[in-house]
Amino acid sequence: MKRVVVTGIGALTPIGNTAPDYWKALCNGVSGANPITRFDSEKFKTKFACELKNFDAQNYMDRKEARRMDPFAQYAMVSADEAIADAGIEGKFNPDRTGVIWGSGIGGLTTFLKECTDFVKGDGTPRFSPFFIPMMISDIAGGHISIKYGFRGPNFTTVSACASSNNAIFDAFKYIQQGISDIIITGGSEACVNEAAVGGFNSMKALSERNDDYSTASRPFDQNRDGFVLGEGAACLVLESLDHALARGAKIYAEVAGGGLSADAYHISAPHPEGIGVINVMNIALADAGLKPEHIDYINVHGTSTPLGDIAETIAIKSVFGEHAYKLNISATKSMTGHLLGGAGAVEAVASIMAIKDNIIPPTINHFTDDPDLDNRLNFTFNTAQKREVNAALSNTFGFGGHNVSVIFKKYI
Repeated sequence: MKRVVVTGIGALTPIGNTAPDYWKALCNGVSGANPITRFDSEKFKTKFACELKNFDAQNYMDRKEARRMDPFAQYAMVSADEAIADAGIEGKFNPDRTGVIWGSGIGGLTTFLKECTDFVKGDGTPRFSPFFIPMMISDIAGGHISIKYGFRGPNFTTVSACASSNNAIFDAFKYIQQGISDIIITGGSEACVNEAAVGGFNSMKALSERNDDYSTASRPFDQNRDGFVLGEGAACLVLESLDHALARGAKIYAEVAGGGLSADAYHISAPHPEGIGVINVMNIALADAGLKPEHIDYINVHGTSTPLGDIAETIAIKSVFGEHAYKLNISATKSMTGHLLGGAGAVEAVASIMAIKDNIIPPTINHFTDDPDLDNRLNFTFNTAQKREVNAALSNTFGFGGHNVSVIFKKYI
């Protein structure tokens, strides 16, 4: 089995439009929540989200090209361009052994909403854009990346709700580990700050409605959390076999140690109250990585700020890590970025990798009141980043339908 390393990263997030800016904002505890600008939210229960700031797709690509992409694909392209440039692989790859495995939970919802709304408002004559279907389908982001760079290896998109991009990273890791590919461009993107997504999540009572204090609305592990804050954006990793990376003299951020997949088999949207699926997936990931619980220094938790989810994940961590759970740093970076749905795992993978590189734990911001239903002896890294040696980090993501994915990164030695 081949060793797999990270040689490039890119990020486009509500708190930074490049990976370095994103990481700096994470360490400084910046909130990305603001009133919604994408549409008139006056009649919606939630009127805020973590939108991208100062983003114009035409600053990154031709106007004609941008108009033929849904925002989720635009975001994917921008983060992939950054990661590919960062890795320095152009001219140093075999196109047949270089692939793209992307993740998106929903794909082109903005395009779908616009085309259907325009049709309903019309006279019944079908005037759909010839780009409607190619813009909407979830796999198109990976297609665009491969077309631009000539990557002819494996190319597909994983769809497992909010676990989608962690799922993509896990699959990319396995394709390289098994010698199928030398390099995989992987990550995820989502663009769901629109009427359909906000209205739909509101009807599920999944979103925070703290409109009077939106900047602190994402409160993972706080007693007064009332739901997640919707986010948007993308992140990308260049994964590469170690021998290929060394042969071309690449810089290496971290090694992918292992990962795991599981299902709750319990409920379409609620977590298993005893964290059974989460316990399983973390144990599977540790076994796959050949690591013991005490080898993990940091967990970037799913930590969405929902009443049930935060409790279930905490129960699972204590079950898997035992007494070592109290020696870990835990943090929920969704407190700053909001929840990027299918893109969450990718942006949180970048945070985990940078925590290893710089030995800094980004904080869980917006903590005001301890929750008596949680074990507050755990170090949730509340409100302020902490310095510590990070040799291995575990990143959790969970999705509606009971999908669970954990990926473990470690220092490259």
